Amino acid sequence: MPKNRLEAFTDGVIAVIITIMVLGMMEVPLKGADWNALKPVWPVFLGYVLSFIYVGIYWNNHHHMLSVVRHVNGRVLWANLHLLFWLSLFPFVTAWAGEHRFTTVPSVLYGVVLLMAAVAYVILQRSIIAFEGHDSALARATGRDLKGKISPALYALGIGLAFVNGWASNAIYLLVALIWLVPDRRIEARVTQ
Repeated sequence: MPKNRLEAFTDGVIAVIITIMVLGMMEVPLKGADWNALKPVWPVFLGYVLSFIYVGIYWNNHHHMLSVVRHVNGRVLWANLHLLFWLSLFPFVTAWAGEHRFTTVPSVLYGVVLLMAAVAYVILQRSIIAFEGHDSALARATGRDLKGKISPALYALGIGLAFVNGWASNAIYLLVALIWLVPDRRIEARVTQ
């Protein structure tokens, strides 16, 4: 099957996810028109920024990954839906964690959703490689995938750390986002070849 419908559907779902996240953040301070009036909404805003970055990272890397893919099959379609399921939970966990000032349970759940989205991305990547072959451009480009192996360990660390300090666990989640901000250069190199 051609990949264009999968790309279009994914782009649409991600646009809806971002829209829902920003709408969930629309709590405007009603009392006060100074900087102090914004203090209560800072955690919600910070959660939104982090989640927006994550959704952007997934969209960017998904785009790069599919740029070297020629065709997809049913297994790839289901793996993509699995990824979109976990990404669709970002608005909920973002709002909950931000609203409750990154306390233990919301920070744990935020980390679990991040971890499961990472697992789903790996499943999608492996499904594509299984379909296109281990000599495909994607298989050659991904290689050892050090970032992909470090990230789940850091998410697990963040989840455990949430039981001690929610802000510290979210700092770990931010660290993983910073690691992934730069798109995978190995795939970009394959695209230019």
